[in-house]
Amino acid sequence: MLKSLKLSAAFLALLAGQAMAKDTLALGMVLEPPNLDPTAGAAAAIDEVVYANIFEGLTRFSPDGAVLPALASSWEVSEDGKTYTFTLHSGVKFHDGTDFDASDVEFSLNRARAEDSTNAQKALFAGIESVEAVDPATVKITLSAPDGALPFKLAWGDAVMVGEESAADLATKPVGTGPFTFTEWVQGDHVTLTRNEGYWGEAPALASATFKFISDPNAAFAAMMAGDVDAFPNFPAPETLAQFESNPQFSVIVGSTEGETILAMNNAEPPLDNVKVRKAIAHAINRADIIDGAMFGYGTPIGTHFAPHNPDYVDLTGQSAFDPEASQMLLKEAGVSDLKLRLALPPPSYARRGGEIIAAQLRAVGIEAEITNMEWAQWLEQVFNGRDFDLTIISHTEPMDIGIYARPDYYFQYDDADFQAMITKLETTADPAARSEILKAAQQKIADDYVNGYLFQLAKSGVANAKVKGLWANSPTQANDLTGVSWED
Repeated sequence: MLKSLKLSAAFLALLAGQAMAKDTLALGMVLEPPNLDPTAGAAAAIDEVVYANIFEGLTRFSPDGAVLPALASSWEVSEDGKTYTFTLHSGVKFHDGTDFDASDVEFSLNRARAEDSTNAQKALFAGIESVEAVDPATVKITLSAPDGALPFKLAWGDAVMVGEESAADLATKPVGTGPFTFTEWVQGDHVTLTRNEGYWGEAPALASATFKFISDPNAAFAAMMAGDVDAFPNFPAPETLAQFESNPQFSVIVGSTEGETILAMNNAEPPLDNVKVRKAIAHAINRADIIDGAMFGYGTPIGTHFAPHNPDYVDLTGQSAFDPEASQMLLKEAGVSDLKLRLALPPPSYARRGGEIIAAQLRAVGIEAEITNMEWAQWLEQVFNGRDFDLTIISHTEPMDIGIYARPDYYFQYDDADFQAMITKLETTADPAARSEILKAAQQKIADDYVNGYLFQLAKSGVANAKVKGLWANSPTQANDLTGVSWED
């Protein structure tokens, strides 16, 4: 009888231990996504919720930035480099129970590149001539010219696969093939995902995850300290990181991002259509003060729109070095005095804090910057979509996105035929050495034209419960990939 009781107690203890094993995660985010359709929105916050969690593409980015197979198990390229044949995984289903096959690839890519497409990165698909479902497990993509970067382009969140049956409602009811399904969105507060028990690939350790939207740095700090959130991958209060580092209950995760943080200028509106005025603004900026004052030292100075960790990066910071006297001289040469500009600031702390510093720096050379703090939806509508602004501060977190400067209708409205020709040539060049030379020339070109004020590469500084494992240290794309996240026993 005694032995039986001991065994029962041990069994109950085992059950209790199993019951206590944590499989849920509360994750903090600064910005709430405007919608949940990555194929119809430019906000990074969309991908931060859905990339690799709800939606998947033919390929995907790994934590180190490599391009890996995803819904495509493999692919072959024709000798002329113009035809890619993708073999798809079998047995894959969308969250609504419909089968995923080659016809969905055909639909997704044709939808993304259609004339009426609302895809924010439609240029990714411009080189596609046709998409053909050869059979349910095989897709052939024919290009107008060779493009060795196609697998890279298909790894973006804008290139995920969607079903024709659910495409119309993805903004509020996202349906993908990923390891998590959408559960609820309480606007202004959180989005919750639940493990997809019918997932075709390796099941995630987490049973559910809740993304909580906390834009205020003080509130973010309080939420972490109170345990209201388990992790904050892009923590908005870098000034408090030292407190977390000294506390064994937390881990501080510092890495790199693809986020070029810029003082964007509206190149189509006078006087910012004058390169001397843009150059004057660039020379009025002290990057070191912004990095120290807004980011508490976390950030790498940049002089062009390119990530310093990329092998093709050219350090052009000296070309737009802090030089108030040169700034004032350039304004005089441009015939500009008593200049007043509107400075639109979205919610992230790097923008709000950095904006105050930049406004003071501009004031010192005779430029008055009128600050307007905007909520995210307002910034997207007025600045990004409406192009109704003079200056703004934003971090571009898409991977190697210098090609946006070849789009005259992009929000900062830079229109230069020579630069556009560079990017066109890049897209049809496969040789790595030749591509490198084009990329270096492109960096130099936009630096020479002072298209924007180039500030710093955004560091990825995150905080997590020390028992949370598997969060990305770096951000090769804008994602909070939960597929490898778990709690330490």
